[in-house]
Amino acid sequence: MSNSSNVQKVLIAGGGLGGMTAALSLLKKGIDVEVFEQASELKEVGAGLHVAPNAFRVLDEIGLAQEALKTACVAAGREVRLWNTGDTWPVFDLGVKSVEQYGFPYCTMYRPDLLAILVNGVRAIKPDAIHLKSSCQSFEQDTDGVTLHHNQGTARGDVLIGADGVHSKIRQGLFGNDSPIYSGLVAWRGLIPMDRLPEKMRRLVGTNWIGPGGHVVHYPVHGGKLMNLAAISEGNGDWQEESWNIPGSVEDCLALFPGWHDDLKLLIKSIDSPYKWALMIRPPMDRWGVGRVSLLGDACHATLPFLGQGAAMAMEDGFMLARALEVESNPITALKRYENARRDRTARIVNGSAGNTKRFHNPVLAEPETARAYVDREWAPDKIAERYEWIYTYDVTKALI
Repeated sequence: MSNSSNVQKVLIAGGGLGGMTAALSLLKKGIDVEVFEQASELKEVGAGLHVAPNAFRVLDEIGLAQEALKTACVAAGREVRLWNTGDTWPVFDLGVKSVEQYGFPYCTMYRPDLLAILVNGVRAIKPDAIHLKSSCQSFEQDTDGVTLHHNQGTARGDVLIGADGVHSKIRQGLFGNDSPIYSGLVAWRGLIPMDRLPEKMRRLVGTNWIGPGGHVVHYPVHGGKLMNLAAISEGNGDWQEESWNIPGSVEDCLALFPGWHDDLKLLIKSIDSPYKWALMIRPPMDRWGVGRVSLLGDACHATLPFLGQGAAMAMEDGFMLARALEVESNPITALKRYENARRDRTARIVNGSAGNTKRFHNPVLAEPETARAYVDREWAPDKIAERYEWIYTYDVTKALI
């Protein structure tokens, strides 16, 4: 490890996937880090996530590809199913084709599995890098560095990165409170032990059920032992709580999908305890940082989960941040270069995810006749390429910075 940068220490607020990717990427470049996480133990909220080829490239670059594959499910494909008839359209033939076309596999993973390998990677280089029960409260910066105040004391570094999620204290300190807009959608999530499902539903395939007023995504995680399900519905009244940990009930979730296919109902009934959260819209930010302080991941580009790229963008951010701090000696200039390299790509993800809401919930899906024509058009190969090729072919190691 070598480091020619003037940045000797980076403080990171938040120990999620983005913060840990940044920490490990920086440590591998010889830049010291300290991570401050408010939780008493490191665990990811949520259940599953897509690790598309662009995200897997990051894992490969930081030396975790083989470790990730031990618990990841390499997707054989992705498909669209119609809400009431169950008609199926294959939209991606992945498997080996992902490696041939994009250089890396398309995987689905259990979030705690991915966080664990990132944490282990950080601790293998610096065992005491991560400070738990450390809730970041405020900061101040001067010409020589940044001081972070947290409930356990203070920390001093050359740079501070807010990787502390949608309710970021660091973002509030930079720009004040944000004003998210309720999307009108509520997401339900749950995990299903795979052995509860009939054999025909235990496939290594990502499935997206689409219908009027809602859609449901499910895919295998944790080495194929679990099925992750996320159900998104409209018409949930005035409930607008933005938290991943609000318990719901199977009955309430089922009630939002009347008339949907029996396969889908079986999946929902197989969840022990679903959780729900209101989906909020935050327009892309024009600016991420001030001076020696900047943001990463959901803190600066929270997105609706309809492109499967939220975690991937945070991981790309973390790797790009390390690149910028390695090649640019001035920390303020480095953070600006990092922001400029990432802002347009992440904004396009935010806007594209919002656009998929109408695509997945279109009223024409109500009737099989109009639905089939709609799916044939919207999920035609040229449309798929237009929406996804630019995402998966992105190379975070070569992107201009």
